[in-house]
Amino acid sequence: MITAVIVEDSRLARKELKELLKAHPEIEVVAEADSAEQALSVISAEEPDLLFLDIHLPGRNGFDILRELDKVPLVIFTTAFDQYALQAFEYNTIDYLLKPVVPEQLQRAISKAKEQLKQQPNPGSKKEKMTSADRIFVKDGAKCWFVTLEEIRLFESKGNYTQIHFENNSPLILKSLQQIDLVLDQQQYIRINRQQIVNTRFISNVNEWFGGKLKLTLSTGEIVDVSRRQANRIKELFTL
Repeated sequence: MITAVIVEDSRLARKELKELLKAHPEIEVVAEADSAEQALSVISAEEPDLLFLDIHLPGRNGFDILRELDKVPLVIFTTAFDQYALQAFEYNTIDYLLKPVVPEQLQRAISKAKEQLKQQPNPGSKKEKMTSADRIFVKDGAKCWFVTLEEIRLFESKGNYTQIHFENNSPLILKSLQQIDLVLDQQQYIRINRQQIVNTRFISNVNEWFGGKLKLTLSTGEIVDVSRRQANRIKELFTL
């Protein structure tokens, strides 16, 4: 079963979409919202696999909702306006459906969502920790990304912000490193010092310096220091 939340300020549009979804019994609509504030509340509470999201909402738009979420589900935009299509696809969404939603287009979008969910562990289940397959929404200035956690090699504390490093990008997000550390899988993401969390998948070499100090070399060539407190954990992980 794939859990879904519908965010749409028109009661009639919500009703029409739910009618269309009856042809897809694998989709369970667990909640609805008609405003950004309500959407943020129900999405955080339900942690759905899929989000049917309108763009024009009272007060704030659908993009604002995505920017504020800690964990972003797969998104299918449903809107009456086509001028946001390019912006939406920059966010790597599943699909962009114009109202009135056509059943064939909905079928195509749901098929895409199902394919992506197959690559994630246990779709529809609650997870206390985020896994490497989970995606987060990142906005830095005019640039926006949907980033899979496994793509992020390094998290660095920048005061109340955290800088995340993936591919050739290093945007800032308004979360402290401590907040991020609480939701990450501790088996894959290690707090190597007070300022940095490393994705172990990117560690290519571990060097022990004089006095037992460890330095990690990432597959990208970056070198980071391991605090004495975390050195034993790294040694155990790499059987040093």
